[in-house]
Amino acid sequence: MTKATNSAPPADDILSRVLHRDGLMLIVNKPAGVPVHRGPRNSYDKSGRAFEDDFDALRYGLPRPPVLAHRLDRDTSGCLVLGRHRKATASLGLLFKHGKIGKTYWAIVEGGPDLEEGTIDIALGKLNEERGWWQKPDPNGLPSRSTWKVMGRLPGDKPLGIKTLTWLALEPITGRTHQLRVHCAAMGWPVLGDNIYGTAPREGGPILHLHSREIVVPISKNKPPVRATAPVPEHMRERLMLCGWNGEEPASDAQAGASDGEPAAIAAGNT
Repeated sequence: MTKATNSAPPADDILSRVLHRDGLMLIVNKPAGVPVHRGPRNSYDKSGRAFEDDFDALRYGLPRPPVLAHRLDRDTSGCLVLGRHRKATASLGLLFKHGKIGKTYWAIVEGGPDLEEGTIDIALGKLNEERGWWQKPDPNGLPSRSTWKVMGRLPGDKPLGIKTLTWLALEPITGRTHQLRVHCAAMGWPVLGDNIYGTAPREGGPILHLHSREIVVPISKNKPPVRATAPVPEHMRERLMLCGWNGEEPASDAQAGASDGEPAAIAAGNT
């Protein structure tokens, strides 16, 4: 199995990861295995770097680099929103806080649901103080709700020891830490490669198969929402195709001249 590299991409690579740019925000494609920012619990990151260490390359003429408007887990890839200045970041923060931003994740899970779509409504709380951000189902915790839809399946073969795999599209209605990972594990179909809540070993297992595929940001009242789609990471392509994905990717407007003035809607289509 492929192992995460645990290293932030070089500055020139981060430019190629821009999915959308306008005067208020950037949407970039975060790689798996890289923390978005430095912190005491990122000391195990072998490179000693975080994704935001290279945000200076994303100024595009502004006096300061962009900043994180939200976060993704270290091992989750895909759409990450950055605010380009203080006012824009504050506005984005409110949109995230009030659930106005649409988020769709693709995941490969072990096993899978019997139905084709549904909702998970399981409150979450901290596992314990020693484990920091780690979560657990907790009836006294914070309300947490996710929707899911089966996109494809790979039937297993028990005599041959082949696991059933399912390709899910997941939408977190609330935004709790590790929400999708805990919800999937609690339902009995953990995300493939999850070495906290799933069956993957702590070291040497597959990379987490969870990808922030699409994000929809209603940043301007007078224009359509910005819609960005992150291409599937290399480590997920094979299993997604086994589950029925045809390999098609929508085009990005990053190289098509998104304006540095008023927000522009991205030209990428739906997934």
